[in-house]
This record gives sequence, C-alpha cells and structure tokens, in this order.
Amino acid sequence: MTFIKGQSGNPKGKPKDKTPATQFRKTIVQHMPEIITMLVEQAKAGDVAAAKVLLERVCPTLKPMATPVNIQIAGTLAQQGDEIIRATMTGSIPPDIGAQLITALAAQAKIIEIDELTQRIEILEGKK
Repeated sequence: MTFIKGQSGNPKGKPKDKTPATQFRKTIVQHMPEIITMLVEQAKAGDVAAAKVLLERVCPTLKPMATPVNIQIAGTLAQQGDEIIRATMTGSIPPDIGAQLITALAAQAKIIEIDELTQRIEILEGKK
C-alpha cells in the first residue's frame, strides 16, 4: 500500500464510541444513580471521603475574595517595601496580601531596572 497525497488511509474514520475511555464513561453514566445512592449511604455511615466527594459536587469550595488594602506608600521602592512589611507585621493587611504586594514591588523593580538599562544602552549606541 502506498501513500497517495490527499487521500485518507482510513476513509471510514476513527471508530466512534469504541475507545476504552468512552466505554468507561458510558458504564459510569449507566450506573450513576446507584453510585450516588451508595455514596450517600457511605457518607451517612461516617465515611468522610464519600461525604467529601458529595459536598465538593454540591457545594464547591469558595474562592477567597480580595479585600481592599489602604496603606500609605510613597518614596523609594525600598521605603514602599518597608511600609508593606510594617503594615503586614502590625496586622493592617493580611500576610498573603503583604506577600503579593512585595512580589509585585519586586516585579516593578525589575521593570524599572530593565528600562534604565535599555536607556543607557541606547545612549551608548547613540540612538538618543
């Protein structure tokens, strides 16, 4: 058999619903009412894992909501970092928010550094 450009080697295509994953899903769907009933019974009998599965499907985990942060930030990046750390240490802002702010400040420092280096290189090359 030789390959002919533009002609499929499998004109009938991939067989539908014959993969193991598809057959497995069909079996699960067929038995879903019994599976759910069994999970409910196990959860009622004290099976924490069964209860967790059911609760995760009915009541998904709530995503944390970001709260507004109100701190005075001025001065150099180092001074701003000091203020964020101070606010975190005194409980004015939560530790996770403080960490996110410090990470953002570090990223800003990198952006400023790259911008300054770019300007210096352009001056050295006579582009400005």
